[in-house]
Amino acid sequence: IGLHPISLLARLRFRVTLNTDNRLMSGTSLSREAALLAAEADWTLKDLRWVTINAMKSAFLPFDQRLAIIDEVIKPGYAALGAD
Repeated sequence: IGLHPISLLARLRFRVTLNTDNRLMSGTSLSREAALLAAEADWTLKDLRWVTINAMKSAFLPFDQRLAIIDEVIKPGYAALGAD
Protein backbone atom coordinates (compact mmCIF):
# COMPACT_ATOMS: atom_id res chain seq x y z
CA ILE A 1 0.00 0.00 0.00
CA GLY A 2 1.41 3.38 -1.04
CA LEU A 3 1.79 6.71 0.72
CA HIS A 4 -1.79 7.99 0.41
CA PRO A 5 -3.17 8.98 3.87
CA ILE A 6 -5.67 6.11 3.80
CA SER A 7 -2.74 3.73 3.36
CA LEU A 8 -1.24 4.76 6.70
CA LEU A 9 -4.56 4.14 8.42
CA ALA A 10 -4.80 0.75 6.72
CA ARG A 11 -1.28 -0.19 7.84
CA LEU A 12 -2.25 0.80 11.39
CA ARG A 13 -5.23 -1.59 11.03
CA PHE A 14 -7.96 1.02 11.32
CA ARG A 15 -11.24 -0.15 9.83
CA VAL A 16 -11.00 2.09 6.78
CA THR A 17 -13.60 2.11 4.04
CA LEU A 18 -13.70 3.63 0.58
CA ASN A 19 -16.59 6.01 0.01
CA THR A 20 -17.78 8.87 -2.10
CA ASP A 21 -18.64 11.94 -0.10
CA ASN A 22 -21.43 13.40 -2.19
CA ARG A 23 -21.11 11.86 -5.60
CA LEU A 24 -23.71 14.09 -7.23
CA MET A 25 -21.94 17.27 -6.13
CA SER A 26 -18.35 16.02 -6.42
CA GLY A 27 -18.74 14.29 -9.77
CA THR A 28 -17.13 11.06 -8.64
CA SER A 29 -18.08 7.42 -8.25
CA LEU A 30 -16.87 4.57 -6.11
CA SER A 31 -15.25 3.04 -9.19
CA ARG A 32 -13.35 6.27 -9.84
CA GLU A 33 -12.21 6.49 -6.22
CA ALA A 34 -11.00 2.87 -6.34
CA ALA A 35 -9.13 3.55 -9.60
CA LEU A 36 -7.48 6.61 -8.04
CA LEU A 37 -6.29 4.55 -5.06
CA ALA A 38 -4.91 1.94 -7.41
CA ALA A 39 -3.10 4.58 -9.47
CA GLU A 40 -1.96 6.95 -6.76
CA ALA A 41 -1.47 4.67 -3.75
CA ASP A 42 -0.60 1.38 -5.45
CA TRP A 43 -3.66 -0.36 -4.03
CA THR A 44 -4.40 -3.82 -5.37
CA LEU A 45 -7.67 -5.69 -5.77
CA LYS A 46 -6.82 -7.44 -2.51
CA ASP A 47 -6.62 -4.03 -0.76
CA LEU A 48 -9.93 -2.97 -2.30
CA ARG A 49 -11.50 -6.28 -1.24
CA TRP A 50 -10.38 -5.59 2.32
CA VAL A 51 -11.95 -2.10 2.45
CA THR A 52 -15.13 -3.41 0.82
CA ILE A 53 -15.47 -6.07 3.51
CA ASN A 54 -14.73 -3.41 6.14
CA ALA A 55 -17.54 -1.28 4.75
CA MET A 56 -20.00 -4.16 5.00
CA LYS A 57 -18.82 -4.95 8.53
CA SER A 58 -19.72 -1.36 9.42
CA ALA A 59 -23.09 -1.27 7.63
CA PHE A 60 -26.33 -0.65 9.49
CA LEU A 61 -27.69 -4.14 8.94
CA PRO A 62 -28.15 -7.07 11.29
CA PHE A 63 -24.99 -9.15 11.70
CA ASP A 64 -26.33 -12.20 9.85
CA GLN A 65 -27.29 -10.07 6.83
CA ARG A 66 -23.88 -8.39 6.75
CA LEU A 67 -22.14 -11.76 6.96
CA ALA A 68 -24.32 -13.19 4.18
CA ILE A 69 -23.48 -10.29 1.85
CA ILE A 70 -19.77 -10.65 2.61
CA ASP A 71 -19.78 -14.41 2.05
CA GLU A 72 -22.25 -14.61 -0.84
CA VAL A 73 -21.58 -11.41 -2.80
CA ILE A 74 -18.37 -9.59 -1.93
CA LYS A 75 -15.94 -12.49 -1.56
CA PRO A 76 -17.17 -14.36 -4.66
CA GLY A 77 -17.15 -11.11 -6.67
CA TYR A 78 -13.58 -10.32 -5.81
CA ALA A 79 -12.57 -13.98 -6.27
CA ALA A 80 -13.92 -13.80 -9.81
CA LEU A 81 -11.55 -10.87 -10.37
CA GLY A 82 -8.61 -12.84 -8.96
CA ALA A 83 -8.44 -11.13 -5.56
CA ASP A 84 -8.86 -14.03 -3.17
